[in-house]
Amino acid sequence: MTILRRLLAGGLTLAFTTCGYAAEVVVAFGAEPVQVDPTRSSAGVDLYFTNLFYEQLLAVNPDLERVNWLAESWEVDQNGADTVIRVTLRENVRFHNGDILTSEDLRYAYERQSDPISRNAGRFRYIRDLVVLDDRRFEIVFDAPDGAFIPLNLALWAIPRRYFEEVGEAGVQAHPIGTGPWKFVSRKPREELVVERFEDYWNPAAQPAADRLVIKIIPEDTTRVAAFKTGAVDWIDAVPPALIADFETLPGVRVVSLPAPNNLFLNINATDPKHPLYDVRVRQAIAHAIDFDAIIEFILYGQGIRTAQLAPGSLGYDPDLAPYPYDPERARALLTEAGFERGVNVNCYNLTTPREPYIKEMGEAVFAYLTTVGIRCRIVQLEYGAWINLARVNARPMMDGILSTMWGHGLPGDPTDPWSGHLHSTGDGWGPYSYHADPELDRMVEEFRTTLDPATRERLARQLARVKHDRVAGGLPTYRPMITFAWRDTIDYRPWPGAFWRAMRHIGPARAGTSH
Repeated sequence: MTILRRLLAGGLTLAFTTCGYAAEVVVAFGAEPVQVDPTRSSAGVDLYFTNLFYEQLLAVNPDLERVNWLAESWEVDQNGADTVIRVTLRENVRFHNGDILTSEDLRYAYERQSDPISRNAGRFRYIRDLVVLDDRRFEIVFDAPDGAFIPLNLALWAIPRRYFEEVGEAGVQAHPIGTGPWKFVSRKPREELVVERFEDYWNPAAQPAADRLVIKIIPEDTTRVAAFKTGAVDWIDAVPPALIADFETLPGVRVVSLPAPNNLFLNINATDPKHPLYDVRVRQAIAHAIDFDAIIEFILYGQGIRTAQLAPGSLGYDPDLAPYPYDPERARALLTEAGFERGVNVNCYNLTTPREPYIKEMGEAVFAYLTTVGIRCRIVQLEYGAWINLARVNARPMMDGILSTMWGHGLPGDPTDPWSGHLHSTGDGWGPYSYHADPELDRMVEEFRTTLDPATRERLARQLARVKHDRVAGGLPTYRPMITFAWRDTIDYRPWPGAFWRAMRHIGPARAGTSH
């Protein structure tokens, strides 16, 4: 049984009705996207907004089942040496401007997402072409099978070609239009986004009950909590872990903690043979130097799932693969073996925006642990935009040390795309966030990625995880956070895993007598 299903079985009952009500719901997010065009998206937080407006061919439902979405049907076929995915779109799906979704729109999405300017172009590395057959049918032709494509919900985002070409990049940012359950009304950057229910939405069963949704952007934890307690907002994300017990005692308030689809890790620049971090013993010293069990218990108040490489329920999860034990003496000995008995000086980059609960405080604790064993951190605090830019391999300034970071593995988890991005060496669409270069691991990632058989993929993922673990390659995995949400019992709310549980699909006013 998955963690989520155990939570649901343990007494969390979330009722929702799709009946329409004239109502506005006000919610508060702790972080704001930098991009609202899904074909130009650069980070997971962008999904907070893009998932309101845009959709994919497949989706993951609240029971963590992958289901057909904009795709009415699809199949994988082998055509000679080519792998082909044949897709049939649902009939009469409308964009917010009234245009009907067609195969040409998906063809245009492919062109934009595979363009080198797109930061997700590497996800299309094995696709030769997308061939339109008619308005509702198209084929995606691969030069080699791609094991990441299905876990990415067939990767493509449905965007209206005519509208995008008419208004251009600036127009899309100013007024996004998709097929999703919410229509854009207005936005004040760093303050709020206002959307309204899309009445012509193709899927009434997943249509919000609220007429209008106002999303306030409140990064500061205490301010966001105060907004909820004073009634300024009806729902908040990222309840601070220290306050979860308090929230659970508030009358008329519902609280749930859910596993994030993110796996957190320390990205370590191991590409320069002259730098101490290039030596595997120094990286192993980092792994032994940090007491992540204590960080989860005392800083995160238990709101984290410790990982050696992958979280339970993920493809390739191995319960026999244990995290490096906290052993500061072993860490110091490894530094001495590597020739750094006097320690090393390292730039350590920390995210301050609450992308995950207490991410700033966690990073500061990590870097304090490192300093005690002789890995002396020069801490650089970064807000979200600067942090995501620093993580990219070819950006400036360069990430020249240790970065507290993360990569979404999804729910249920699959490491194919993350390991292609931060473990495989850079080049030809691989490794846009990779600070590691190991030809053997590159070959293992490529074999894993081009395998479709589930049993073989499971075996290859476990093998890769063990080698990655031993070499502390592609960074040091740490934990998967739990995210806590709170809302008033005047609201019917059911969380969907899309957009890191912030998809806002099933939300609206509660009816009298509704069970929660």
